[in-house]
Amino acid sequence: MSQWQIAMIMMIGYLVVALFIGIMAGRKQDKESLEEFTVAGGNLGLFVMWFLMGGAVFSAFSFLGAPGWAFSRGAPALYIITYTAFAILPWYIIGPKIGKIGRKHNIYTVSGFLQKRYTSRVLAMLIGIITLLASIQYLATQMKGMAYIFNIMTEGRIPFWLGALLSYGIVVVYVATGGLRAAAWSDVFQGILMIVISWTVGLTIVNQLHESVPKMFANLTETNPGFLQIGAEGSTMSAMAYTTTILVSTIGFLMWPHLFSKSYATKARTIKKTVLVYPVFALFLIPLLFVGFSAVNVIDSSQIGSPDEILPFLITTVLSLPGWVYGLVGAGALAAAMSTADAITHSASLEFTDGFVRNIKRDLSSKKTLLIMRIGVFVIGGLAYFITVFGGQGLIALLLGAYGSIVQFAPGVYAALYSKRVTAPAVITGLIAGTVVNYYYQLVAESQPLDINPGILGLICNVFLVVIISTFTQVKEMPMAEEYRKIGS
Repeated sequence: MSQWQIAMIMMIGYLVVALFIGIMAGRKQDKESLEEFTVAGGNLGLFVMWFLMGGAVFSAFSFLGAPGWAFSRGAPALYIITYTAFAILPWYIIGPKIGKIGRKHNIYTVSGFLQKRYTSRVLAMLIGIITLLASIQYLATQMKGMAYIFNIMTEGRIPFWLGALLSYGIVVVYVATGGLRAAAWSDVFQGILMIVISWTVGLTIVNQLHESVPKMFANLTETNPGFLQIGAEGSTMSAMAYTTTILVSTIGFLMWPHLFSKSYATKARTIKKTVLVYPVFALFLIPLLFVGFSAVNVIDSSQIGSPDEILPFLITTVLSLPGWVYGLVGAGALAAAMSTADAITHSASLEFTDGFVRNIKRDLSSKKTLLIMRIGVFVIGGLAYFITVFGGQGLIALLLGAYGSIVQFAPGVYAALYSKRVTAPAVITGLIAGTVVNYYYQLVAESQPLDINPGILGLICNVFLVVIISTFTQVKEMPMAEEYRKIGS
């Protein structure tokens, strides 16, 4: 049996196990319960929450994009470690408050949270639309990763389009049938797998190419001195771009609906414990960055189609490791991608249904709402698949572009918790302006002023408009403003 056949059998075997766990997790739950589908009854424990939060964040960009950036960009790839160390900290404070508001008013989405506070259907609909667009972009990141893995590990036998369809099809099935609980228990399995594989394979690659981590960095410092610096001569990224990339990721982190909504899925005490132990999960990124650094001066960029392919290329071509290693790495990368894809698919369906559909047709029963959410899983998956197959951006570029629009939720969310003066017109105007500015500098403009990240440019515009417009649109009665502020303070 050839190496690629062994790899393919192992990866398909992994997909079967992931599907089985996802379906079994939701098998004994109430299939007609909207609360069960959306927030798993609101009683997930610490062990599951740790993997759910970690798996929802560390994805295809971790297994493929992180090594790719380390290989092509050098030190700027360390932004991933920096923002993951700090981004979850605000959840310790705001998570329990959001959860308390959600339980009191039966809220399970960002759009529901903001609609209740600002009494604005338009705002909720905007949140639903923006979440849909950003989530599709984020999902394309995961699908591209899954497709790369299948294509390279099988030496091209499984084409790009089929690899994405196979792996994401599994996600769609168990999310549509089991909701958040299915995603959560699948993430436990996938999280354990990717932690073990990243450290085992990452250090093996470094030791085979450079004998040790210190020798690898010594060689890099000698041959590419600016490669391991930020903003210096020879660096691939300016200090401003690096700083604002960290900033947009840190602020936007908890604004992602698939993370924000976890405040409703567990108790306040569990949220605080999760924040304290969560950074341990991020340690699995370190060997993956080492993989990218180890390939510098070993592989020429012309040998690969994209830097995102560096890890599987090293495994299959440079080191010529046995097929079972191909399969192990492939399963780990698929686990990383799928553990995020399931959470995003689930939350995108919730947000669009709750924020947009339910404000268009306001008399929907819980049963019909649940049906629309399940159908939405398939529709969102199809749209993301189209972007994956026909789009051309790399994994990190897709990820940062999505963060740039999601970060625009931050002014409205924090103002809801800590201010009673901010108004709906201000939040709506700021959200629209910030999102437009982000997409303009991301997709249209050739460069950004002062090399500032597009998402931060949009956020600056957003905050400015929120402050100014709130000053001129004060209303006498905002009953929920005082309640939210009391809980938030």
